[in-house]
Amino acid sequence: MRIIPRDRTDRLGEGPLWVAHENALYWVDVLGQRLNRLSLDDESITDWVMPEMIGWVIPRRQRPGFIAGLKSGIFELRLDPLRVTPLVAPEPTMPLNRMNDAKADARGRVFAGTMPIACDTPTGSLYRFDPDGSMALIDSDYTVTNGPAFSPDGAWMYHTDSVIRQIYRFAILPDGSLGPRELFRQFARDEGHPDGMTFDRDGGLWVACWGAGCVVRLLPDASIDMRIDVAASQASSCTFAGAGLDRMFVTSSGDGVDEPQGGALFEVTTGRTGFLPDKFAG
Repeated sequence: MRIIPRDRTDRLGEGPLWVAHENALYWVDVLGQRLNRLSLDDESITDWVMPEMIGWVIPRRQRPGFIAGLKSGIFELRLDPLRVTPLVAPEPTMPLNRMNDAKADARGRVFAGTMPIACDTPTGSLYRFDPDGSMALIDSDYTVTNGPAFSPDGAWMYHTDSVIRQIYRFAILPDGSLGPRELFRQFARDEGHPDGMTFDRDGGLWVACWGAGCVVRLLPDASIDMRIDVAASQASSCTFAGAGLDRMFVTSSGDGVDEPQGGALFEVTTGRTGFLPDKFAG
């Protein structure tokens, strides 16, 4: 485990994203309302202050910049100079909710979750944001939506409700729609709360475990194959990065805990390689 040196930590680090053509890792500080960028060329860090809480960014296939999930909805995001343009608000009548976590799939669609800011009631939902700008409700009754991840064979989408320690999966049907929600794994109390997730090329599902201070690798039968500890109890998400996609970075949160490395960004050695993230096709 290595702690990435920087002059601040995150209140709630989340959403790590590898951008290959920049040789850089992006991630957000949800509560700190910042987008962070780590250059792997020289380990310099840049950050941008956002107008609202920010849950994620995803690059675009055909256009520069990103789409981003802020508190009130999905926005177009351009950097240097910073420009934030609203696209769609999925829950305009629910001011106590916010966007939380998202990933693009191979078809260029974005699956994004919402959650209550207070993390106390199941008012969150899972949405699909399509390249034509439309948005569809996929699933509901979540308290803390987290970690969309797509299996390497394209057969399954995995999604989490962290509060109740459950990871679900949905079959991806030939037309791109999802089958019914299935329980993939129920985490025990001492295993923490499953948070952000990513797959490796061998089919292992890596899960950041909030409250347990680690990432674990799950096999297709949902058993734990490997555990790697980090120096922060609230590990929040993970992704593969670097030219060989063999460097794993782990985000964490310092909110509500008295830990020297709470909110730090970590690099861990897994012995595995991951995938380039898919981009939004709109």
